[in-house]
Amino acid sequence: MTTQPNILVLCTGNSCRSQMAEGFFRHAVGDQFTVHSAGTEPKPEVHPLAVEVMKEAGIDISGQRPKDVTEFLGRLSHGYLFIVCDKANESCPRVFPGHWERVFWPFDDPAHFQGNREEQLAEFRRVRDQIKAAIERWNTGQSA
Repeated sequence: MTTQPNILVLCTGNSCRSQMAEGFFRHAVGDQFTVHSAGTEPKPEVHPLAVEVMKEAGIDISGQRPKDVTEFLGRLSHGYLFIVCDKANESCPRVFPGHWERVFWPFDDPAHFQGNREEQLAEFRRVRDQIKAAIERWNTGQSA
């Protein structure tokens, strides 16, 4: 088992917000952390608009897949648990085995936004940019 710290990003469906955060974290932290994302009720696939707006930002998440949080319970021993939605915060296990710092960042779910394609893309971009900014602030604090 590696001693490298982990980042686990958790939301409900693991199809949008947590997938975007996983991509940004991988880009931001390099090999300092092992990065994962998961959901409490994972969807069958990563949302295509999440893949599209992340590609616009220069990050390819097309190879990522939604995963159930149970894939990681008891398998990762330490690191940061980032919860990126209210529902996952309510349903997430309060205690993960090992040593975890829990961080709650509630972002709107762009998959629930109603509108035409351009309006939906605008909402995905807005949430993407919020996630990127939060990760940049966190990463700057880690480097200080």
